[in-house]
Amino acid sequence: MQNSQQLQNRIPNSHPTLSDRSEQLELSESMFYYFAYGSCMCPVDLRRSLGEPTHLYVVGVARLNGYRLGFYYHSPHRDCGCLDIVQDANSYVEGVLYCLPSRLSDRLDLREDVSGGGYQHELVTVKVGKNIYSNVRTYSVVNKLTRELAPNDWYSSVVLRGASTCGLTERYFWQLFYHIYQLQLLQVKGNGNRVQERTG
Repeated sequence: MQNSQQLQNRIPNSHPTLSDRSEQLELSESMFYYFAYGSCMCPVDLRRSLGEPTHLYVVGVARLNGYRLGFYYHSPHRDCGCLDIVQDANSYVEGVLYCLPSRLSDRLDLREDVSGGGYQHELVTVKVGKNIYSNVRTYSVVNKLTRELAPNDWYSSVVLRGASTCGLTERYFWQLFYHIYQLQLLQVKGNGNRVQERTG
């Protein structure tokens, strides 16, 4: 079983996607595992926040058992619903496992609005193929909405692009797609009903 503590002061050379990168980094650089399930699955969008290429740090597609996705966070920046994970023994979440340098930790926290009470660290165990990784950092919403809030088109496109380009399973991708579609459809219907009530 892999443990994030084992990453201290070395680069894990067992992952082909990291082998080329390891030659460019000092072997003494501290690293941590990070499981992304939302917009951070897209390395291009994650690079925008972290300030350097992140596809080089991808370990692979990961599966988190015992959780499900939900849009239980209202992003004040995007003014829409954003993804969260909630415990559910009968479900699972797919995402991307990164192995990031610890020097990027504060930038990741900033993106997730940890200091502002948006998201918080949560340590989980994920699987990549047959390999198990424990003490993996992910983020969960601190003050969850009681009902899911639909994401906007921009956020949805980033999430789905990350899910597609990073190779999440086809079944999971389409489940995510239809979940987003249904939320957006309900929002449109809700807005239409409110307009009718005001004009009726």
